[in-house]
Amino acid sequence: MCYFDHTLWPCGYWKWGTFRAQCNKEYRTGETCGLKLIFNTYLERDVCKMCDTMHTKQRRLAKMADDVRRWRGEGNRHATIEKTEREMIALNIQIGDLWVEHTTRKNAINY
Repeated sequence: MCYFDHTLWPCGYWKWGTFRAQCNKEYRTGETCGLKLIFNTYLERDVCKMCDTMHTKQRRLAKMADDVRRWRGEGNRHATIEKTEREMIALNIQIGDLWVEHTTRKNAINY
């Protein structure tokens, strides 16, 4: 039952911080017993790095969708449209993977 700082973002994402205090079960200096308890929680006001990455990818995806819509109106960019649509699919998969990782971390007890 060693104590660590804890950082918490508004979205629920969290991470362990620095080691603060050693419990009485661990007698070796500099070692921890493996059980983490919260010494102090620091609330962050900004968005977490993972949310920021997802927002960036979503903005890029919206820009690509607008470009495809405009190119379809022009009519002579079939190869560019196909390439951009493939990139949009890959970007959607990346956003989904980030969302799953974020949700898993948010709901995890020990990560």
